[in-house]
Amino acid sequence: MNSEFKSVAASKITIAELMLPSHTNFSGKIHGGYILSLLDQIAFACASKFSGHYCVTASVDTVDFLNPIEVGELVTMKASVNYVGKSSMIVGIRVEAENIQTGVVKHCNSSYFTMVAKDKNGHNIAVPGLILANDDEVRRFCNCIKMIALKKDKNQHEEIFDYKSEEAIEKLKNYHVKLLAF
Repeated sequence: MNSEFKSVAASKITIAELMLPSHTNFSGKIHGGYILSLLDQIAFACASKFSGHYCVTASVDTVDFLNPIEVGELVTMKASVNYVGKSSMIVGIRVEAENIQTGVVKHCNSSYFTMVAKDKNGHNIAVPGLILANDDEVRRFCNCIKMIALKKDKNQHEEIFDYKSEEAIEKLKNYHVKLLAF
């Protein structure tokens, strides 16, 4: 196991890109898929920089699109490792868009990617421990612990929940669905 420790600051990456008309969706806003591609790139760079190894995306745990991004805005993405496991890291990413004419900056997206470090043969490899240096870093780490626990609870619930039970079917009547097969 890797006994080395690195600071959150050692993982930080910032990228900025001007949004072009070629990045738009059918409504003229920047396409969410394009932003997801950039998010995956910065998560890879952040995790690889921190771990010193090639990293793969294990899951995209949260992507909250908060505000639309316009053509001509300067998008800045800031990423850092918020949590480490044995071979995994949770990378937090903040996306801001700046109107370069007015200087107005808006928070557009917050995302969390779980990345896994791999050796040259594609096997998981240990990552450095994480040095938490301030309240924000401790808060982010603790929030990741909560996120992991919620994910485990959800997965366990999926395994044991009987969605075919009378009780489950009855509860579905409270939603905007029509059941055909029951």
